Amino acid sequence: MSSAVRIAPTRATRAMNLLRTIQYTHPPSCPCHGNPSHHHHHQPSSGLLAHAKRNIQRNYATPVDMSRHKEYAFEMAASSIRFGPGVTKEVGMDFKNMGAKRVCVVTDSVVKNLDAMKQVIEGLTREGVEFTVFDGCRIEPKDSSIKEAIDFAKPYQPDAFLAVGGGSVIDTAKLMNLYTCYPDAEFLDFVNAPLGKGLPIDKPLKPLIAVPTTAGTGSETTGTAIFDLVSKRAKTGIAHRNLKPTLGICDPLNTRTMPSAVHASSGLDVLCHSLESWTAIPYFERIPRPSNPINRPAYQGANPISDIFSLQALRSTVKYLPRAVKDPEDHEAQSQMLLAATLAGVGFGNAGVHLCHGMSYPISGQNPGYRHPGYQVSSPIIPHGVSVAVSAPAVFRFTGASNPDRHLAAAEAFGVDISNVKKESAGEVLADALSKFLADLGDQPKGLKDLGFKREHLDDLVEGTIPQARVLMLAPGLATEINEEREQLRKLFEDAMEH
Repeated sequence: MSSAVRIAPTRATRAMNLLRTIQYTHPPSCPCHGNPSHHHHHQPSSGLLAHAKRNIQRNYATPVDMSRHKEYAFEMAASSIRFGPGVTKEVGMDFKNMGAKRVCVVTDSVVKNLDAMKQVIEGLTREGVEFTVFDGCRIEPKDSSIKEAIDFAKPYQPDAFLAVGGGSVIDTAKLMNLYTCYPDAEFLDFVNAPLGKGLPIDKPLKPLIAVPTTAGTGSETTGTAIFDLVSKRAKTGIAHRNLKPTLGICDPLNTRTMPSAVHASSGLDVLCHSLESWTAIPYFERIPRPSNPINRPAYQGANPISDIFSLQALRSTVKYLPRAVKDPEDHEAQSQMLLAATLAGVGFGNAGVHLCHGMSYPISGQNPGYRHPGYQVSSPIIPHGVSVAVSAPAVFRFTGASNPDRHLAAAEAFGVDISNVKKESAGEVLADALSKFLADLGDQPKGLKDLGFKREHLDDLVEGTIPQARVLMLAPGLATEINEEREQLRKLFEDAMEH
């Protein structure tokens, strides 16, 4: 066996080794880098070993700001889903199987009279599960209505929750569950920063089963709950994986009672969920990287798993939403839209949404008096799906340059022939496809002006959007400097005045 030949180091190598030794054991004499109190440095540390460690970390230059580290991982979380016509009747067995003794059933004044609630009550009664019903959920909930619901749940001390209704009902039930499990918490403790403290939910909540009666929000799969914070004239919410339902029971029979206008608005929410999560910044571009996985947000940026759900949801929505809106007897289309809503929920529940939703919150919260056709309500309302979709052409015209291939793939889902489209036209092509889709759907506002907004409202809309940091951080092409961001948002709202 021959011994290894040792090659003597060259002069250059010896010199480099000496320089490295000096670098690691003695501070440099540069007046900038040699001064431990200079703003480039972290807090000064004592001892040669600590100094050497810091030098290695910063690779001989400015130390790395850990708060600016980009993410390196993504996490998938979604509720268990049961899908099929008639599965609502199984819910009593589910609670009996999990050993629930006291169930708080959450619904609203309309759904309480529908067959879905009848099936739920029969199932719970048949299995001998004790329950009480809260039917005071508000459509497009406000913080006040959420607090009323929480005050109902706390004295009852349920060991499980059941939500039967649309996204507003499911979101209300999530927050009833949260604040029942944290009875001493202040309401703003878990609300998304900067409007609230944004504390993480650091323990499991009670089991929650969600039975959606609309095909739109996907709330049965997500750890997100949205409401109006009236004092700030903006929507906000709470988002954490521990907030998601234990089980979503998706029964296509429950969506057959939806009016055409509700089919349309709910479906537009699915449309934007899928488009926004598909075009969000990739997860590995998001900052900061969490120092503890409990702080990894639910909305992480586009990732390879969410992409599959988002793109399929988009294709299904383009195909089936017009059919579901125009023909109340098209049960195949209605069933496929419920499935699309759930798929989109898994997609955006992990990737997140961005500008359409961020801009929608002040649009609905600052409603100048608009009442959407087909909604039988006593007060003005801009349905969530309408408030989201009204800015969509402007948004995707703006984001097109960030990832032309993704925007062209989305346009292709609308039936656009993209074979000869230049990449620089991707945003414009997708915007045009969206405008046509909305016009063909019927009864949709053709911009903010149709909702009653005027140019003097734009500054308030911008200021209501800026606090939506949780979603704006995922928007491609949006500036991080506040004044530049404000200018970009104003231009977006101007572009959204009509399409």
